[in-house]
Amino acid sequence: MSAIGQARIIRCPNCGRKNRVPAAAGGRPRCANCHKPLPWIADALDDTFAEIAEKADLPVIVDMWATWCGPCRMVSPVLEELAGERAGEVKLVKVDVDRAPRVSSRFTVQAVPTLMILDHGEVIARQAGAAPVAVLRRWFDDAMLQQRRARKSVGAGAEGGTPRDDS
Repeated sequence: MSAIGQARIIRCPNCGRKNRVPAAAGGRPRCANCHKPLPWIADALDDTFAEIAEKADLPVIVDMWATWCGPCRMVSPVLEELAGERAGEVKLVKVDVDRAPRVSSRFTVQAVPTLMILDHGEVIARQAGAAPVAVLRRWFDDAMLQQRRARKSVGAGAEGGTPRDDS
């Protein structure tokens, strides 16, 4: 079975029911019982990265990690906690750099862990090294705020609006 066909069993943080969440799908996963958003965590390799991460409908935190890396093992539960807090808002995709050398080369990963945020396949933020959940939460929120502002300014420009000078 390919990684795209694989699913993780995720316990709903709201009602506790176990749900099968596919690695790649449209939309956002919801609990079959209470219909609340579920954390979305998936693994990707060279041949599945595009389908799992780049084609996602929501922002993706990519965790470039290695099994032999101590800081990677420390940041993994922190990222899973963030994915749980932001269920329905973000997808966490874990990429083992030793098993996905083309993906790690494509993104010029020189140290692990390397974290990236993708929005519709575009890297909008990048960070090397492990960090506590509060730092990663702020990093994610700041990146999403900048992305919203960039989209808003592009939209305003496309509609013939003039840039506002706040100085």
